[in-house]
Amino acid sequence: MSRVLVVEDDPNIARALLVNLRARGYDTLHAATGRAALDLAAAESPDVLLLDLGLPDMNGIAVIRALRGWSSIPVLIVSARQESAGKIEALDAGADDYVTKPFAMDELLARLRAALRRAVPVVGESPVVLTADGRIRIDLYHHRVSVAGQAVKLTPIEWQIIEVFARNPDRLIGQAELLHAVWGPGYASETNYLRVYMSQIRQKLEEDGSLPRHLITEPGMGYRFLP
Repeated sequence: MSRVLVVEDDPNIARALLVNLRARGYDTLHAATGRAALDLAAAESPDVLLLDLGLPDMNGIAVIRALRGWSSIPVLIVSARQESAGKIEALDAGADDYVTKPFAMDELLARLRAALRRAVPVVGESPVVLTADGRIRIDLYHHRVSVAGQAVKLTPIEWQIIEVFARNPDRLIGQAELLHAVWGPGYASETNYLRVYMSQIRQKLEEDGSLPRHLITEPGMGYRFLP
């Protein structure tokens, strides 16, 4: 049974969606705000989101971007906004489809089924990344890192570097790619930045910063995070 998270602040529309989904055998969750949606997505691991853009606490685009920081679950926008620019912004942010209100329920359900068919199954997808021994815990949702149960204080740049690694475990990340992701274009040759910050991060996360087990340097190529 697929689990659908309905993110809608209009009680009438939310009720109609939930009733129709449950009648067709879907397990449902409901959130009326963006923050509640992100909390439920992290805690309950829904299979797909139906997301309104006009939420009372935060823009739906911000919800998509926050979700895409750690999750690849399908997101279908259900919105009264019909302008092309808004649709393009939502799709570029990571939405998978866009349905305009008022909508035909049969069409919405067909798009929902299509999104679920296209989705790549991710076993145990979670906003929390743990090393194999459980010593290092990286929470992508709350932007927190702990080592052996103790919170680690990080600078904004240190967090951005760790976030790139946590999103790409086991993958070789080239120096130029990492510099571009953290500092932006124009910094591809500033490898000294990485040496300084990687040393600082290792001292904070590794048991022995001089003999790292998780944040590995690949000489002449880049770095690899081994959870």
